[in-house]
Amino acid sequence: MTENTQLNPKKYGRPDDERVIPFMKIALPAALLSIILTVASIFFIATKGLNLGLDFTGGIAAELNYSNPVKASDVSSALTQAGFRDPVVQTLGSERDLMVRMPVQDEIEVEDLTQTITAAAQLPGNSADVTKVDVVGGQVGNELYVRSAGAVALALILMLIYVTIRFEFKMAMGAVLSLFHDIIVTVGIFAMMQWPFDLTVLAALLAIIGFSLNDNIVVSDRIRENFRKIRGASPLEVVNIALTETLRRTIHTSMTLLLVVVAMMLMGGDGLKWFSIAMFVGVFVGTYSSIYIGTAFALWRGLNRQDFIMQVKPEFEEEEIP
Repeated sequence: MTENTQLNPKKYGRPDDERVIPFMKIALPAALLSIILTVASIFFIATKGLNLGLDFTGGIAAELNYSNPVKASDVSSALTQAGFRDPVVQTLGSERDLMVRMPVQDEIEVEDLTQTITAAAQLPGNSADVTKVDVVGGQVGNELYVRSAGAVALALILMLIYVTIRFEFKMAMGAVLSLFHDIIVTVGIFAMMQWPFDLTVLAALLAIIGFSLNDNIVVSDRIRENFRKIRGASPLEVVNIALTETLRRTIHTSMTLLLVVVAMMLMGGDGLKWFSIAMFVGVFVGTYSSIYIGTAFALWRGLNRQDFIMQVKPEFEEEEIP
């Protein structure tokens, strides 16, 4: 099949002026790039490790209520001056209600935390009350870390089963590989940059899995449909046609999500900062992987029309009567 036929496949019932983008033409360079990104991510995770947040390492969380609106930076400065190490302050719905998160302070007894935080959080002309104080131990944090890893692994296994049932095992393996790639690369960037990794980032990882899987399912559904209705085309041509037909939808979905993520990055405050950054990375990585990992892997494994056509068992075939 010539490239001109690929660009204008009249015989497949498509308009003459509708161009088919040869996505798979760069499948091999894209595969090499993915391998490099994955190996580099694993390297940074193994050597530098993750900068685990208080959710996983243990720490103190306190809720404050001020009589007047207050800036989070002012509260953080006041706590730092009072001797608290690494306080992170974020608003809770209003500028009067704030959440303070910080590592366990060895020099302060747990019984005295409420009184000590209350005294340190007072600002000139703006009194503060501590409404709640929680202390998360290191053992609880480690257990949460293990359970989080298990949740991600379980999600990948369930995705594999779901796509296998709905489509085909070759496409399911490609989809799970792309999801694994998205998680590893996103986590690897956090390890390389030493950005805080907490429960909000874990939530972003699960959201990225959902976003990437949705992209894989849309593409897989169009590939299955085209294999059934297009006759005489090679699997490579069918895949390129399917990716071209879903490109507009992919761009619209990704751009819409990016608008929301950028809005959270700019206006969400400290509470949504790392969640939005993880999502920002995941949108790009997930969009790329659904094309050049999920689909390309299935094609490499020999995806063809027979995978989507019901085969008639020999005992149900009609015999010709002479």
